[in-house]
Amino acid sequence: MWVDGHGSAGKFVSSLPKFAPLPVSSPTSAPRGRRPGVAAHLQASAANTRCTEQRLLNGMNGGPGAISLRSASMPGCHDPQRNRLLAALSPRERERIYPQLQLVEMPLGGVLYESDDVLRHAYFPTDSIVSVLYVLADGASTELLAVGNEGLIGIALFMGGETTPSRAIVQSAGHAYRLVGQLLKDEFHRDGPMRPLLLRYTQALITQMAQTAVCNRHHTVDQQLCRWLLLSLDRLSSNELIVTQERIANMLGVRREGVTEAACRLDKLGVIRNARGRISILNRSKLENLCCECYAVVKKEADRLLPPALPR
Repeated sequence: MWVDGHGSAGKFVSSLPKFAPLPVSSPTSAPRGRRPGVAAHLQASAANTRCTEQRLLNGMNGGPGAISLRSASMPGCHDPQRNRLLAALSPRERERIYPQLQLVEMPLGGVLYESDDVLRHAYFPTDSIVSVLYVLADGASTELLAVGNEGLIGIALFMGGETTPSRAIVQSAGHAYRLVGQLLKDEFHRDGPMRPLLLRYTQALITQMAQTAVCNRHHTVDQQLCRWLLLSLDRLSSNELIVTQERIANMLGVRREGVTEAACRLDKLGVIRNARGRISILNRSKLENLCCECYAVVKKEADRLLPPALPR
């Protein structure tokens, strides 16, 4: 069990890492400017020092710890506009929403919510990928859909359901912007530009879920693996995936041995380099040729319904 910065609880599998909101965006009552204790964090996180200090020194329109329009657009920093939905918001929507966003780390294997949990937050990934799974009573699981920087986790909030029978788990580590669920619902019910954007995104998710069901039923493990790799690759800035074959097998709902054999065949064809816990894509065009039509269907519909993809 973990408790976030707003006092709401969530669940984690005992062996999984816990989420840790980045200090730069944690809510606080400290005065404007640099907060006590940040210097120690900056020394321990040299890679983020310049970005974090710039955030803290710039004016924070939403109060201490919030993401302001000014700091959010700085190059080289974590940026809400790295998420396609957040980037597509109107100027007025950005003024209302950006100051309320909280940057959080998304550790590999971290669980955002379990089946039947009441959703309290929406997550907008920037450089992470989240898998939504259905877990059977015997522990077996199958991926229903994956979400990266093209979308958000938490559609049940604005669709009115509040809960979902699925489980959301981080497939690829990175970061996301978290928004209190009530704020997302309020924005949706304003009947502004964000409402049709979220509805189009939901339609794209329905297409992905439907095509995943078709692919899992009618296509080979090799083709399913190609589809899964391509969809993951579209959401990452590199050609390398940090993932085990066992995790892929859990996502596809197949035996690990089947994934191992399929990955070995792709490796021999020079399409991927398959190492322990790591897969590098060497020939994307050949990977697309080996894939079934399901990847193209999902990508075409997403490109039609969603804002343009971000440059890699």
